Amino acid sequence: MSSVFSRLAPRTLRGRLSLVALTTATLLMVILTVAFNTVIRHRLQRQADDELHARAAAVATTIDTSGPTVRVLETVNDQLLDTNVWIYAGTRLLERPPSTPTGNPLARAAGELAHRGGTHCLTADEPDPARLCSLPVSRGRSTATVVTALDLSPYRSSADTLLWASLCLDAVMLACTYLLTRLAVGRALRPVGAMTDQATQWSAVASDDRFGAVRRPAELARLGASLDALLDRIRAVLRHEQLLTGELSHELRTPLSRIVAELDWWRARPRSAADTEATHAVISDAARSMRTICDTLLTDAREGTTSAPGTAEILPVLHQLAARLQTPAQLTVDVHGEGAPRAGVQAALLERIVSPLLANAVRYATSQVTVTARREPAGGVRIDVADDGPGVPPSFAGRLFQPGQRADPGDGHGGAGLGLPLARRLARSVGGEVSYDPGPAPGARFTVRLPAG
Repeated sequence: MSSVFSRLAPRTLRGRLSLVALTTATLLMVILTVAFNTVIRHRLQRQADDELHARAAAVATTIDTSGPTVRVLETVNDQLLDTNVWIYAGTRLLERPPSTPTGNPLARAAGELAHRGGTHCLTADEPDPARLCSLPVSRGRSTATVVTALDLSPYRSSADTLLWASLCLDAVMLACTYLLTRLAVGRALRPVGAMTDQATQWSAVASDDRFGAVRRPAELARLGASLDALLDRIRAVLRHEQLLTGELSHELRTPLSRIVAELDWWRARPRSAADTEATHAVISDAARSMRTICDTLLTDAREGTTSAPGTAEILPVLHQLAARLQTPAQLTVDVHGEGAPRAGVQAALLERIVSPLLANAVRYATSQVTVTARREPAGGVRIDVADDGPGVPPSFAGRLFQPGQRADPGDGHGGAGLGLPLARRLARSVGGEVSYDPGPAPGARFTVRLPAG
């Protein structure tokens, strides 16, 4: 049954609200119509009873009960006896309307009222609807009862006319209610539709426009605030997606370059079996590095929380990274440590944190890059990556870790400005930090602080 109702229910919000308004108005109209017609019928019956009592009182003036017997006096109003009036002495019928025989249902109803005694009224539906009322007369030794009757057809006709008129008025009112509700709801929902279309357009083009800049009614203002928050989340997701894509391409560039260089070297001239095996080893190592890069970055992007715990020997990871670097002949990379420190992160994540710093140092160094690892007295480990290059311009130091920012895009060095932001983000995901130390000169020094393993 519920599935049938759900299929029959309007699919638009305007249709549903209009149906609710129509149903509510219908119930209200039915209640008001029933109450109104009940009151009208009661009032018409009271009017009929008042008229009957007035006629009975007029007839009572023609009855003499002062003697031992009841007598009906002759008056100029004898025609009252011809208009449905019965006079009883006790239970004995003295007078009756000439047009109503004794066995008539109306006459039997009059006799019932006379036998009951007192002032009472009842309704007789045969042969025609009529109202009868009795009035006792006792001004002496005798007692009489006057029963008068009144045809209810005009009253019921008036009540029926009022009922049909109220039903027609209800139908007109319901039709107007439905139409006006649809118009009002449609007009009220028009800004909602416009805001929805605008939000769809803004989300497609990543616009900076928002609904909060325009004053609206309270309900629409709340909707606008929700849509603004949704647009901000969509924009943040798009930024995150773009950043992840840039980081992946940035990190995969180095192993891909190693693969391309090895293949070009191998194809340059015929190679021995040992050369081929060495090329295969380099390509295999680069492929494993690419897989590790993808796994590390995608895991961090999916979780969005602190990375899985682990420990890694820092010096072997640093030596491995230095060995993979394609350094010029005049450049030396010196890696040393104190006390064989261990970091409280996985080796793959440690590589991704230090690799962009080491790559930048090799890119800009003049003759030497120094990497130092040691424990800190307050706990944790510290890795310093320093070079003797031109250093970071002081005016650019505040934007070092902003994605896509480079001090001099035309300096002839490759890079997209994503390595340093990636290193800092990954370090912070495990409770660490990557910072720039402006102290050394010439050159630049970056410091990595991580939990101890």
